[in-house]
Amino acid sequence: MSLESLYQALILKHYRDPRHRGTLETPDASVRMRNPSCGDEIGLFLGIRDRRIETLRFQGEGCSISQASASMMASLLEGRTLAEASAIAQRFTEMLHGDAQAARDPSLGDLRALAGVARYPARVRCALLAWNALAEAQRSLEAEEEPR
Repeated sequence: MSLESLYQALILKHYRDPRHRGTLETPDASVRMRNPSCGDEIGLFLGIRDRRIETLRFQGEGCSISQASASMMASLLEGRTLAEASAIAQRFTEMLHGDAQAARDPSLGDLRALAGVARYPARVRCALLAWNALAEAQRSLEAEEEPR
């Protein structure tokens, strides 16, 4: 079995049996986003304690790439600080824009299976949908912390 076949199998596994799918009753941040070019949707729900992602859940509908990316993201980021999540998000974005070094970065874990998406610019938006929702959630959390 080729590496590409293994990556495709991993993507399909996260799509068919997603980790962390669901909602939170009282999230500290929640964001809903839609990819207008394809219709994929994501709802992201964060439980934060001491600037750490204690709980991360998502709901959504869409292609295997958008939903697998959300599942992989939730698995990797739960328990991480918001700063760590931002750094991983930056590295993941670099990988999706063709950075070969980022594609080999072990800190991305299963997300490296999505490196091939860089060859299909229209699908990059799908892979980044949950990550864009995360960035929006982080912005809303930071806005709440700012003194008024």
